[in-house]
Amino acid sequence: MSSDYEHNRCSHDADGAVESSTSRREVRSLIFHVLYVAESLDYSESVEEIINNLNQGFGLSLDPDGEIALTARAIIAEREQIDAIYQPLLQNWHLDRVSICTKLVLRYAIWELQNTATDPRIIINEAIELAKCFAEQDAYKFVNGILDQIVKRLHPDATTAAHTSE
Repeated sequence: MSSDYEHNRCSHDADGAVESSTSRREVRSLIFHVLYVAESLDYSESVEEIINNLNQGFGLSLDPDGEIALTARAIIAEREQIDAIYQPLLQNWHLDRVSICTKLVLRYAIWELQNTATDPRIIINEAIELAKCFAEQDAYKFVNGILDQIVKRLHPDATTAAHTSE
């Protein structure tokens, strides 16, 4: 994360605290960052340690027991089961060919599809935005295709046409 992250992605008060008006997109981005650090450290540090380091390093005030931490912990705990959901959809691909950032976006979106009441179209659109920000150039198309197939299986009555504006 860079200093631009602090100023462009989060709303901060004068003390550097993340305000309660943080948007859902900003919360998703913060969760993604926690997941990325955990993955980069091969899950050797706890979510609490990661959040404490983010708070110290970037002047944030993330609650180690708040939504960001709880969601990150849940996704980390379920990562193998989540990966098993999308692996069969990787036609002519092996899991090791999927970038870390793309895997994390998929894990988060699939977890959200399974554990929240958020409209699947919103989840897909937000996953596309995360992929555009953090994954390789065209990964958002891959993410959209995989998640669309998953939504059709998990929510057969949902209309999933995500908007992939560039």
